[in-house]
Formats: sequence, structure tokens, C-alpha cells
Amino acid sequence: MGVCQRQTMRDEPGPIETPEGERLGTHRGLAFYTLGQREGLMIGGRSGHHEAPWYVAVKDSARNTLVVVQGHDHELLLRRDLSAADASWIAGMPPSGNGAALGAKTRYRQADSACTLDVRDPGSFDLTFEAPQWAVTPGQSAVLYRGDECLGGGVIA
Repeated sequence: MGVCQRQTMRDEPGPIETPEGERLGTHRGLAFYTLGQREGLMIGGRSGHHEAPWYVAVKDSARNTLVVVQGHDHELLLRRDLSAADASWIAGMPPSGNGAALGAKTRYRQADSACTLDVRDPGSFDLTFEAPQWAVTPGQSAVLYRGDECLGGGVIA
């Protein structure tokens, strides 16, 4: 995992494509979409594709391209790890011991997901999950728990 680097999303229109590069439409600016988003893509049904809904899987800022996939469980929507920065710890410092088994949430109202924590420095950390997580989104929070105790969290890179 690398160092957390913030990217500014463009707010100018660009292509909506499949992972294979098939153009499906035009987005109104990458800043207006989030990973896992299903609504508001304005691409509807497409001949040659099954009827499953489309989801935002990748925001490619270098190409100003929104990559969409069909199906809630598409592999591009699932991640086993993440890096976070701007960490804030309830105890004022990270939990002791890298590799600690904890629970984490990466989405609102999500159940805790088993993971291991590796602290790079007091302000940043990496998480590795036992099971793939759906639509881990840069800019959102990863919040860590030990049982019912909130330990802190950080901003997903």
C-alpha cells in the first residue's frame, strides 16, 4: 500500500465506459459520483448486456472516465484492503501492536468486518479484511472497533 494522496476530482463531463472500454454515455463530472453508486447514471438498459443494474466501479481521474459494471458483486466493487490517513484515535494514539485483529466499518450502518490493522505512523494505517468489502470509497471514513469500543478511524485513500 502506498502513501495516502488526495486527488481532486474533475467536475467536467467525460465518458462512462465498461471495464472493456465500451462507451455507454457521458457523466457530468467525476466529483458528482461515488463508488457503488447505482442511481443517476442515465445509461439505462443496453443491448448486448444483461439486465442487471449498473454500478460505479472506478473513477479514473487521469482519463476523466467513469467506469461502470453490472451486478452488485462484480469483482471491481470488492476490496480486501485499504489505506487511510488523517487518523484520529479516541485514546490519543493508535492501538498497540500491528496486526491486531479488530473490526471496521467502511460504510454507514455496515456491520463490523473482521480485519487486521497495520499502523504506518500515528496519522495513517492500513487495513486488511478477512472478507472482501463492497465499494470501499476514497474520501469516506474507515472506523475501527474492538468489540463495542470505538478506537478511532481515518479517511480512506
